This record gives sequence, C-alpha cells and structure tokens, in this order.
Amino acid sequence: MPHPKAYLALCTHTHLFPGARCRLQDLPHPEAFAATPEPIDVYLRFSDGTATAAELHPDAPTGPTLTVAAYSTAAGTPVDDSTWTVKGFTPKQAEVELTIGTPART
Repeated sequence: MPHPKAYLALCTHTHLFPGARCRLQDLPHPEAFAATPEPIDVYLRFSDGTATAAELHPDAPTGPTLTVAAYSTAAGTPVDDSTWTVKGFTPKQAEVELTIGTPART
C-alpha cells in the first residue's frame, strides 16, 4: 500500500532502465514541479501491474535521484532496491514525465 501522500507514477515497462519513462499523476502544479522539482514520495506502478514505493530526491549532491524499494515483477523476477538518476522532468498536460538516467552509485 502506498504512503498516503505518495504520488502515483505510471511506468512504461516492468522495470527501470536508462531512458525509461514514468509519468507522475495528480501533482497540484505540474508545470511548476517540472521546472523546480520538490522531494516527494512516489508510488511506481509498472506496466505489468506491479508496484513499489520510491522517493524522489531532486537536490541530491550528484543531481536528482529516485530511490526505489525492492519488488518482484508479475513474472516473479525479483528486482533489488536501487537508486537511479533522473535526467529529465517534462510537463505533459496534467502530468510530469520523469526520464530515468543511470543507476546512481551509492
């Protein structure tokens, strides 16, 4: 179950990878958020229906990052917890599209 204040993000694949995209839903001011992202809790829902918690850290020392909790795909493939750089925030109508960068070194 997502954190009560987490924003849903719909992802286009079953997992994250460089270039993957996820669209943040129901942000109060998507264009302002895309221009100046804020730290938020995120509930990632993947294309196979699985989901996991994540945290967006726009002010990380190396640039924006997305920290993702471990989960299993619908096919049963385990995916370890991870942190990814976020290389783009693009307003798309009432949503903000996150473009995933590379795995962050921790």
